[in-house]
Amino acid sequence: MSVAFLLCLAVLFGLSAFGAPIALAMIVAAITYLGIIGQDLALASEQILQGLYNSFILLAVPLFIVAANIMNAGTISDRLLNFCVAAVGRFRGGLGHVNIVASLIFSGMSGSAIADAAGIGKIIIEMMTKNGRYPIGFSAAITAASATIGPVIPPSIPMVMYALVSDTSVGYLFLGGITPGLLMGFVLMMMVARISKKRGFAVEATVPLRDMPQVTLNAFPALMMPVILLFGIYGGATTPTEAAAVAAIYAFFLATVFYRAISFRDTYDILSNSARSSAAVGLVIGGALIFNYIVATENIPNIVGAFLREIDLSPIAFLLMVNLLLLLLGCILDATTILLVIVPLFLPAARELGIDLVHFGVVIVVNTMIGLITPPYGILLFVINATTGAPMRDMIGEIWPFLLALIVALLTMTLMPGIVLWLPRLLGYVG
Repeated sequence: MSVAFLLCLAVLFGLSAFGAPIALAMIVAAITYLGIIGQDLALASEQILQGLYNSFILLAVPLFIVAANIMNAGTISDRLLNFCVAAVGRFRGGLGHVNIVASLIFSGMSGSAIADAAGIGKIIIEMMTKNGRYPIGFSAAITAASATIGPVIPPSIPMVMYALVSDTSVGYLFLGGITPGLLMGFVLMMMVARISKKRGFAVEATVPLRDMPQVTLNAFPALMMPVILLFGIYGGATTPTEAAAVAAIYAFFLATVFYRAISFRDTYDILSNSARSSAAVGLVIGGALIFNYIVATENIPNIVGAFLREIDLSPIAFLLMVNLLLLLLGCILDATTILLVIVPLFLPAARELGIDLVHFGVVIVVNTMIGLITPPYGILLFVINATTGAPMRDMIGEIWPFLLALIVALLTMTLMPGIVLWLPRLLGYVG
């Protein structure tokens, strides 16, 4: 590891620590490295442009962002919430369960934890805190924890990023995330049930069974989006990128024609906000591409692989070590940085140890999602604080039981690869 690379890392983490955008930090660090070793600085632009233009799969990212923003802007989220209230609101701590089930359903549409927390999360927190039914810290903590499911159940923007750096099938990654996402929802619901019983939260008013068909019918078109996406990808009709385009078009059709919930002005705002979000993600990916070139130049993956062979780690020990490291890094780094900068360092070692890269990818994505609610950085906590005004102190005080539940789910899928791989194998995966 050269002095130039160490200085590159110092610039990267130094700028990040001072609050610079991570994309800017990566690009400045990369240019610093190139300048020190005497390479043409234009190489940074060349690597970024080649990486972005040669990766068709990256087009899925802005398309999923558009779909999520349309879902949030229309009445689709309200209809889904009404369906969830009717389905699980009858249990003790009912709106807590509604919060989680809504995230499970919405995750099949957005692919983004932040879109989930900022959109449907704001609505459900207002429902939960109305008339003092639930403490705001508890409501916000459930919302943050359940939003982590968003990028695990397909579609998933982080899985697209992992596929970019690992050359793994996006389709099989999407399939691999379904059961782990359901497991995360299950452990969170068990924790809500336990806390609700302990604190004596009230049972919500039951929606009569005779009303269920109408509520389900109102939500049915929105509930069909995950089905359309998965059928398109695994039925061979579309690639994941084309499926993202279908998702955006379908969401737009529902919001404008079927539900008539957004106007031309709303459409303009949605597209402009999506463009800004996509540009921000594109800059991060571009910075990661040049940074990954530097990592390859320094031969870091082979050095890490040789070190792991030398200490003779078993695959399980390696996975547990990576989990622990990423959980710690999740306290201070955002998920995109971990996926695009840190994870590529471990991929050669994972291949060397015979670890399935679909299993590894899903475990990594779940890990980074847990990092989104881990204090002090926990970006989802900041998003919910900004959108709802929920006090950070209250959220952090309530988040720990849900954090523990998610870590239990993470360990379960780490130690039992079949939880991740049985569905991909059922549909032809032979990795």
